[in-house]
Amino acid sequence: MAPAEYSLRLQKGITGGFAPPTPSFIATITRTENADTLNISSASRADGTPDLGSFAPKSSDTTESAEAWMDELHGILKKLPTEQPPGSEDIYGLDTSIFWGSDDLQWFNGGMSGVSGGPGSVQATPEQKAQFKRAVEIVESLVGEAK
Repeated sequence: MAPAEYSLRLQKGITGGFAPPTPSFIATITRTENADTLNISSASRADGTPDLGSFAPKSSDTTESAEAWMDELHGILKKLPTEQPPGSEDIYGLDTSIFWGSDDLQWFNGGMSGVSGGPGSVQATPEQKAQFKRAVEIVESLVGEAK
């Protein structure tokens, strides 16, 4: 079960190398304790442009389906490995990172500055890659349904 208070960030475009990565999409979802809504914001970068657009704030009521998705996401992330050392490689192969922060779980993949593509000591299994893909789908669904 997801805690009552959490924050998460999804970023597409984490693979860099010599130059830092150029994100194509960033979404954040936060819930404060005793809140009836999720605070959601997102920004995307059109192909061929250097910068993300303005963040568009939205919200979503914490409906049963939203809470079920957050419970599922929290459960998935608790079981998934992250690359070691942090920022070494995109072990899930989606050029996407998720950061989750709550009292009971601090989880992020892709390093704080993206990934360099260097070899790491941890590799995700096909099952773990499928679970991470599901985690990304959950976040995208919540962002898409927000008003």
